[in-house]
Amino acid sequence: MIAIRAARPEDAGAIAAIYAPFVLTGTVSFETDAPDARQMRTRMAASDGLYPWIVATNGDPEGGGVLAYAYAARFRDRPAYRYVVETSIYVAGPVQGQGTGRLLYEALIDTLRAQGFTQAIGAIALPNDYSIRLHEAVGFRRAGVYREVGYKQGQWIDVGLWQCELNEPSVPPVEPQPFSEMGVVRG
Repeated sequence: MIAIRAARPEDAGAIAAIYAPFVLTGTVSFETDAPDARQMRTRMAASDGLYPWIVATNGDPEGGGVLAYAYAARFRDRPAYRYVVETSIYVAGPVQGQGTGRLLYEALIDTLRAQGFTQAIGAIALPNDYSIRLHEAVGFRRAGVYREVGYKQGQWIDVGLWQCELNEPSVPPVEPQPFSEMGVVRG
């Protein structure tokens, strides 16, 4: 059984292990050096309690293994963008295509909606049919493409942008609630 919960600092090693193959063997991530557990913990802490980091585990109450992780981050630095997030999700190879990613991403989207964010942006290195299907399955729609913006493994790579409306924007907008105060929201 898959369990979804907020990521904890002690998950950083498992999260780094899931992410490393995406950095080292492909073009899904534009990083070239895989972050270690310490660096991943620093990234998680940088969310300042506002942006969610969540994990899918195998449900073992004795500290079930992390199978996938998803998180949201600031979309852009300017204050007017604070109602919008950029999302990311990484699923361990052995469980890709088995529904774990969708369960996790649905929980992230539900949480972001409850927090009051208005839009989620997903940036996908192309081609990546698996990620496109996953994003579209949870409500994202193609919004555009940045052409040849990343150079990795001897090739220029396009980045597709997918956008998901989370909440109807209000005037004036309501400030998003911190993840640290609400936790993971389902449904």
